[in-house]
Amino acid sequence: MSNWLVPYFFFNGNCEEAVNFYQKALGGEALVMRFGDAPPNPEFPVPENIKNLVLHAELRKDGHIIRFSDTFPGAPYNTGNNISFSLEFDTKEETKAMFETLSESGSIEMELQETFFSPLYGKFTDKFGVAWQVSCKP
Repeated sequence: MSNWLVPYFFFNGNCEEAVNFYQKALGGEALVMRFGDAPPNPEFPVPENIKNLVLHAELRKDGHIIRFSDTFPGAPYNTGNNISFSLEFDTKEETKAMFETLSESGSIEMELQETFFSPLYGKFTDKFGVAWQVSCKP
């Protein structure tokens, strides 16, 4: 499995600036999805004032990936602690097993569930304080 461990950086409203900076410094191709690009969900409406913030971005170069996102306004953000690791698996079984194993005795932010971008996705901080995102490839 390639790129199974991917650094994921969070920013407080300046993600696009950061992506552009890292692309200029490191090269590669940047892909950006904004909160306003996500399919509408009546359970989680996107306020107008954040539709242009970055929901998910990737910088890809030579088989390597770095991921980025703005935090949702009001969500906790601490400079220096604004990184998690993203694990992506081929099957739902692998995804579920890793989520259960790594989140044990940790703090679950988002239960493992289907999203518009993944058949299974969840977020948590493990018992050592490391933030993780676990997903299944579409």
